[in-house]
Formats: sequence, C-alpha cells, structure tokens
Amino acid sequence: MSLPQTPSFRLEGKRALVAGASSGIGLGAAVALAEAGADVTLVARRLEPITALAQALTAKGLKAAPLALDITDIAATEAAITQHGPFDILVNSAGLARHTPALATTLVDYDAAMDLNLRAAYFLTRAVAAGLIAVGKPGSLINISSQMGHVGGPDRAVYCATKHALEGMTKAMAIEWGRHGIRVNTICPTFIRTPLAEQTLAIPERRAWIESMIKLGRVGEIEDVMGPVVFLASDAAGLITGTSLLVDGGWTAD
Repeated sequence: MSLPQTPSFRLEGKRALVAGASSGIGLGAAVALAEAGADVTLVARRLEPITALAQALTAKGLKAAPLALDITDIAATEAAITQHGPFDILVNSAGLARHTPALATTLVDYDAAMDLNLRAAYFLTRAVAAGLIAVGKPGSLINISSQMGHVGGPDRAVYCATKHALEGMTKAMAIEWGRHGIRVNTICPTFIRTPLAEQTLAIPERRAWIESMIKLGRVGEIEDVMGPVVFLASDAAGLITGTSLLVDGGWTAD
C-alpha cells in the first residue's frame, strides 16, 4: 500500500521577515520560525530589543539578525526589502490600538492606526511579494490581524476598521498572487497576554467580559499563536491562501 506523506512543518532553507518582532506576538512568531529552521530577519523601529532577541536566538544555535526599520516609512521599507530580500516568509505583527468611543476618536489616533495597521501592512506585503515574483519564488505572507477583523467591540471602531480592511486586502492579494505560488493569509488572535493588551486586561469589568466571550474560558498566551505561524509558513499549509486562521478560543463561533 502506498501511503500519503505528511508535508513538512520544517523551514530550513527559508528566509523569514518578522515585523514588530521586538515584543508580544511578533517576538513569539520570530522565535517559532527560528526554532522551525528559518533564517529570521527581525524588524522593529528600535534596534536594542531586536538585537537582544537576535543574540538570544543565535545563542541557541538559531539563525536571526536585527534590522531597525519603521515600516510606516514606505520608501525606506521598500528599499530595505530590495536590499535584504527576497524573503520566503513574511509575518507582519506590527500594529497599534488606540481604543476610544467612536464619538471621541481624534484624527491623530485615526491616522496613526490606519498608517500602521493598514497602509504599512499593505506596502510591506506588496514589497515582499514583489521580491518573490522578481525571482520566481513562491512564498507565504502572513499578516497578524485580529478576531476584531470579523466582529465588532466597544471602543474599537477604528481598530476594527483597520482589521476588517486587512482581511479584504488579504483576499484580494491572494487572488492576484496565487498564480505565482504566493500564499497570503491572516492570523486572527483573541486577546493575547501582551503589553498591548494589558491596558484592557487591567480593567476588571473588561477582563470579565473578555473571559465570558472566549469559549475556552481563558485569555490567550503568546505560545497559542506560535504554532499557527509555523503552520501557515510551512508546506503543511500549501493549499491555504486568502483566508483567516482564527485563534480566538471560540469568540467568533456564535
């Protein structure tokens, strides 16, 4: 009997770029990809934290190097991708949240969220894809979205707008680049225990609401996102594109 063979989850020989790698989900994604064998370029605005992360990873015999870059600077980002690429894998975890009631949203907060969560994500994803297409390579491009890209939430009108738009962007890019073997997906976590989420988790009534909405009854941990990142980056997800991997503990199951 001829048995099928499970595609590999390993990433040896692959080059990955992780934006927002200095903390939280981005840091977890960088560790996960490096542990799976990828050569990881760590991107963040501040050099110090990604240098420390690169040193910690290389001390374990893994491959990682820092690259200080503000991805909202589109010209600098495109130049950096051209110089250091092509990258087989992209994980864009750079993002921000400025939660206010919709009636209290300022133009400054709106523009900041849109610039990083959507505009920068668009042009970063495009730049990595362009580098792959230029050399005829396939790839896996992953944007860290949110469960809030599928539902709404209090004080999150702008944040939800950026993430819903990111979901639409992903589908369109996946359609365009599928013929090049480039897969484009999002990962949509629930509330994950990170510095970004602490501002919400520290409010008892919000914490209670969150835990009531997560069917598994607990807030997520960074480790909950690391496996999904490796999966989507690997050949094991070879027929998955234009979709969202919800890591939400059942929040959106209703």
